[in-house]
Amino acid sequence: MNGTNIALGIFLLYWFVVSVLDKRGTLEKYNISTFGSLPILMIRTTKGLKMLDVLARPKFYWRNFANLGILIMFAGMLSMFLIIVLSDLTLYVSFLNGNVPEPGKYNSPKNIFLIPGVNEFIPFTWGVIALIVALVVHEFSHAILCRVEGIRVKSMGILFALVPIGGFAEPDDEQLFGKKEKVKKELPLTATIEEIEEWEQKGNKWGEWDKNKGFEAKKTYIKAEKAVTRTQRTRILASGVMANFTVAFIAFLLFFGPVLGAIAPLSDAVVLKVNESSPASLAGIQKGVIITQVDDTNITTSLDFMTYLETVKPGVPVSIHAKKDGLSSVYYLNTASVSRNYFNGVLVGEIIKGSPAEAAGIETGMVIVRINNVKMYSIASFVNFMKTTQVNQTLKVELVPPENYAGNINKNGTVVFDVKLSSNSVGGQYGFLGVSYGNKGIIECPMLGISLWMPQAKLYLEALKQIPSLLAVPVGWVILFGLPIYGFAGEGFRGFSGVIMQFYHPVGWAEPLGVGIFWVANTLLWVGWLNFYVGLFNCLPAVPLDGGYVFKDSIYSFIYRLTMNEAMSEKISNSVTAGFSILIMFSLMLMIFGPFIGQWI
Repeated sequence: MNGTNIALGIFLLYWFVVSVLDKRGTLEKYNISTFGSLPILMIRTTKGLKMLDVLARPKFYWRNFANLGILIMFAGMLSMFLIIVLSDLTLYVSFLNGNVPEPGKYNSPKNIFLIPGVNEFIPFTWGVIALIVALVVHEFSHAILCRVEGIRVKSMGILFALVPIGGFAEPDDEQLFGKKEKVKKELPLTATIEEIEEWEQKGNKWGEWDKNKGFEAKKTYIKAEKAVTRTQRTRILASGVMANFTVAFIAFLLFFGPVLGAIAPLSDAVVLKVNESSPASLAGIQKGVIITQVDDTNITTSLDFMTYLETVKPGVPVSIHAKKDGLSSVYYLNTASVSRNYFNGVLVGEIIKGSPAEAAGIETGMVIVRINNVKMYSIASFVNFMKTTQVNQTLKVELVPPENYAGNINKNGTVVFDVKLSSNSVGGQYGFLGVSYGNKGIIECPMLGISLWMPQAKLYLEALKQIPSLLAVPVGWVILFGLPIYGFAGEGFRGFSGVIMQFYHPVGWAEPLGVGIFWVANTLLWVGWLNFYVGLFNCLPAVPLDGGYVFKDSIYSFIYRLTMNEAMSEKISNSVTAGFSILIMFSLMLMIFGPFIGQWI
């Protein structure tokens, strides 16, 4: 039985126990209830309510905080609604054109919702931490604004589902949403002016003036329909979204600032494969180690490593310093003898559009074996040779074509092109050929019997650091929005964990933390990302989300200004909000089931 089945069994048993205790009334005795029909326990307490009053004391600050949240909520509401409409239109057009995307991980039902352990893009540990933070700051900001606006908070507590998954604060819904309720209470037949003012402040209705008895109170009074104004309620509802966005801003500010600044690439020379009985295998080098030094030469890329080895004669001993899982090791080995006629050549992985290589007719899949009759033993040979070239220099490039090549081939099985180099290289110092070399970044090293991989750790880190500067244009938000899912090339970036953590090390102020800096980075990344998503999701104009109630109140206010009719305004606002809620619900369902329906049609 695997771990997934065991976890599922434990969860089902937990669900069964919760259901039994709920039906017997045992949970109610301890002020615990379930969240709807789900096995999520709401464990309440009245302890700590006084703390809310202390936190709510700077009322001016909190009201301005919430007022800003209202503006941001409407911006988020519009953005989310446009995203949904564009998604619907895109899917509709794909149905018309018959090219509906096939079901996959990007549109899988389990990946639509942000549930750690279910959503395959969200790591469980960091996801749970981030989701708890998102729920706690959201709910407690509601609670603080309730106290600022004079709304009673009945209880606070935690949401529990095998493990704590969040917090909540439970305001008085009757005060917040203005439900009608008749309350019978024996009142004195007469009342003083002071009593009248006191009862009127509570929203009670009094009887008519009687010359003999003064004000005569009715024995049954009706509570006011609305305990707070719509503006006050909007502030309370918008505060949760504002809190999520504020936490996301702070987390991203720290992540993209001092934390990424304290992380540096270790090396781009990773051992991908070790050949059996090779010098590397005999010395104990294993797959996955990262080479940081050869003899007294520091190594930052696989090209550095290969360049150094080209200066070493066969049979000469070398010492290789490497790291894996944070542990440093030194390997001593002799380089193997390689036939003078043996060389790898340089595989052309991609042709740069508009480059000299494209103009000359060089194609992807060819292997560069000689340039101006100089043998290209490896990528290092190619890079070092290109550093000696000049702009507008013409090179004679000899390549081995792929099997399906349709052009003219020499007797020795190669093709030769005359290529005039351009000046598109960095800084214009060297000539530019216009090919991306290597087989997905893999370099063969026959002298040691290993294959090296270049993960481009430095470029990846620099790309992460550039994201904040891109937020001035829509593409920056798209990158940030989809970073854990799509990353920069469809691979997704889930933080500095697993294999990717091996390529980096802490520097500067983070050195004493060791691997702890990666815990800090991952926590900030996911706290920022999930708070950003939770805030956006709650902006949707659909009840029971916060944005739905704010949208409903806004429609009511707009219609009331036009008609001055409360009943009509209430009816129209309810209908419009219900329409938007249904539209959004069906749009989400279309996102989930559309690709499956498209395969049946």
